[in-house]
Amino acid sequence: MKERKTFYWSNIEGWGSIIINIILFFIKYWAGILTGSIAIIADAWHSLSDSISSIIVLTGTKISRKPADKKHPFGYGRAELIASVIIGVFLSVIAFEFVLKGIGRLEQHQEVVYNLTAIIIITISILIKELLAEFAFWTSKKTKLQVLRADAWHHRTDAISSAVILSGILLGKHLWWIDGVLSILVAILIFYAAYEILKDGISPLIGEEPDEKLISRIYSISNDVAGFDTHIHHLHIHKYGSHIELTFHIKLPKDMIFEEVHNISSNIENKIKKDLDIDATIHMEPLLNDKG
Repeated sequence: MKERKTFYWSNIEGWGSIIINIILFFIKYWAGILTGSIAIIADAWHSLSDSISSIIVLTGTKISRKPADKKHPFGYGRAELIASVIIGVFLSVIAFEFVLKGIGRLEQHQEVVYNLTAIIIITISILIKELLAEFAFWTSKKTKLQVLRADAWHHRTDAISSAVILSGILLGKHLWWIDGVLSILVAILIFYAAYEILKDGISPLIGEEPDEKLISRIYSISNDVAGFDTHIHHLHIHKYGSHIELTFHIKLPKDMIFEEVHNISSNIENKIKKDLDIDATIHMEPLLNDKG
């Protein structure tokens, strides 16, 4: 049921983003051609890149739903992290391209005259892209999918870049260099979004230590189940998308019989699964003295 809901919301976000961004691309590209603005054309390609990133979202989440097999015993959950890294790299390439175009426009002293049509189109784009970003952030929280959060940042940078362009249009009517500068500013915003996405995607792939809140919760569950301090140590957590594997050591009284040791460990594992939806594997050690 949980996987079906995750797939449902990722599909809604992905397909909605693809359709809306393709429409925005053609409208903004037309406005860019009409005014000769490289900044608006850059913004149009940014919108189209959102559609491509959403295709990556759909592909990544579909692969991540594949069940575990002999070759991949922990499933394909990290596929969505890989998809978010691809989006980050893709954004970086787009940003670099528009830095070069902005510099080229400044070197050529090219001036752009904006019109009311461009202002209306950019304003509508800002509103639509921010709505898409809010929806993608909401779905990422609901599904706990990093790739949806990456897509949300992609939408938001598009909204921010459009806002930067709009402010330039309104404030810089008599500044010949404004379009080239705006193009570079948009690229910087895209670079920042790419950095955030890559940071959040690569770190879990490399491996992270459990956060303090989770460690505290595991301590609490283990000690409550056992009825005494289990001296938890050597915690390792491995995330495979929504599937999480946890291993740790506990210490139990050395005179405790094997069946009791087994029952305590199993009960702790079951409680962690029930409360935290984490598959835990526990290694038991004898408590040799009061200090452990």
